Amino acid sequence: MTDQQLTHIDEQGDVRMVDVSHKADTERVAVAEGFISMKPETLALIVEGKAAKGDVLACARVAGVMAAKQTSALIPMCHPLNITKAKVECTPVQAGERKDGQVGIHVTTTCGVTGKTGIEMEALTAASVACLTVYDMCKAVDRGMEIADVRLLKKDGGKTGLWER
Repeated sequence: MTDQQLTHIDEQGDVRMVDVSHKADTERVAVAEGFISMKPETLALIVEGKAAKGDVLACARVAGVMAAKQTSALIPMCHPLNITKAKVECTPVQAGERKDGQVGIHVTTTCGVTGKTGIEMEALTAASVACLTVYDMCKAVDRGMEIADVRLLKKDGGKTGLWER
């Protein structure tokens, strides 16, 4: 065990939103990623722009940005933030590009804020929702798609400074 405490649990064991009113505003950035694997044929539809619902990657990028802005409405103890940056990149991954041989879409998100608390949850939410959007737009042709590896890659700013995976 460590000496660190869970910040969203008070002395009585009840969940609470952390009081950050005493903290100084600092620039904060977080980078997250996710991967949605699929059949090669599904990836081809996406890359060739032939998916029935339209431009899958453009829609996933917009959905990720929108999700970042709505994170506090989805995660109960998350503070609403005045996001200053939200970027979502969706990169097709072809056969042979990953060690495990999977094909799909690699999503990378970068979110920033000048504020009193971190922006990791916004970056993670953006990555998750971008992957979910790809699933939604392609599920008619590939219900076996899998979302995996949603994780924080980097956070910087605040009292704890830089953390990298």
